[in-house]
Amino acid sequence: MVRLAALALVAAASGFVAPQTAPRTAAPTVLNSGSQIAYRIRRKRIGNQDKGRMRLNVFRSNSHIYAQVIDDKEGSTLCAASTLDESIKAENPKGNDRAAAGRVGALLAERAKAKGYEKLYFDRFSGSHKYLFHGRVKALVDGVREGGITV
Repeated sequence: MVRLAALALVAAASGFVAPQTAPRTAAPTVLNSGSQIAYRIRRKRIGNQDKGRMRLNVFRSNSHIYAQVIDDKEGSTLCAASTLDESIKAENPKGNDRAAAGRVGALLAERAKAKGYEKLYFDRFSGSHKYLFHGRVKALVDGVREGGITV
């Protein structure tokens, strides 16, 4: 405390004036539609659609895995597959392993090729979920690639 008072006296005696700082303003405004991150993701999705690639969306629960191909411009699901499909459930009743995820990917690739889609892009940010490219999710995407679709 004494040091601070001494420093203040020395500063006042020498004529030192502290520089005036501008008042802080609020953070830069974001777009009216919400977050800048959501805007960037939306922009990338539309850019991929313009290149002719549809979105491959994955949802992973503790007991099953679901995948669908989405057209964002139309806002519709083009084709879908999951471990609840009869052909996969008959082969592998346990739906939460990598083998089942690979079969889901192959089935989805077959359905996408039947509708004429050759290129997809993997969407890691599916709604409120953010999946690492690892484990069952990676097995599903590898199954899609083995089915002849470019991801």
